[in-house]
Amino acid sequence: MKVLLINGSPKAKGNTAFALDQMAQVFAAEGVETELLHIGNQAIRGCIACGSCFKTGKCVFDDAVNAAAEKFQEADGIVVGSPVYYASANATLAAFLDRLFYSTHFDKRMKVGASVVVARRGGCSATFDQLNKYFTISGMPIASSHYWNSVHGRMPGEAAQDEEGIITVRNLARNMAFLMKSIDLGKQTLGIPEYEARVSTNFIR
Repeated sequence: MKVLLINGSPKAKGNTAFALDQMAQVFAAEGVETELLHIGNQAIRGCIACGSCFKTGKCVFDDAVNAAAEKFQEADGIVVGSPVYYASANATLAAFLDRLFYSTHFDKRMKVGASVVVARRGGCSATFDQLNKYFTISGMPIASSHYWNSVHGRMPGEAAQDEEGIITVRNLARNMAFLMKSIDLGKQTLGIPEYEARVSTNFIR
């Protein structure tokens, strides 16, 4: 089992990284391998709707998105961590996820997704909902905890003082490990649910 951890914060060792590391420690104890990608400090532009990925199977901009795509395909789950900027994920991470999910055409069904958000004070719920939409449109089950996956802290290191938030993300990792293992067993005995062919119903024709 393998989980891909995405750090969307510009800071490699900030509060978002701390929260993801707490999860990584639990995953290790559960026998789940992790790989961390720090993309929040990179120059990642948004999608330009060129359609090239439908022909080549990858994004026309050959940057961290294409590098992450192969790792995402091999992973059993993905955790996206983001700081809260104006009650949403930061722009770099949003651009990264837009292109990662749009340009990768492999089957994402039954890969487990989870998001973790970090804020000084407010905007966590809105950012949490924003990130989870990438999973729900892709047929990916979402792992949950006993509370919404948010941690509070402003300056690097302050997240360690949010005991409730840290316990929340550690329980999230335990639940996610269990869910991935359960899905793996289900695949071996039941396979993956059949899907009807997708139909796009446009409101304007």
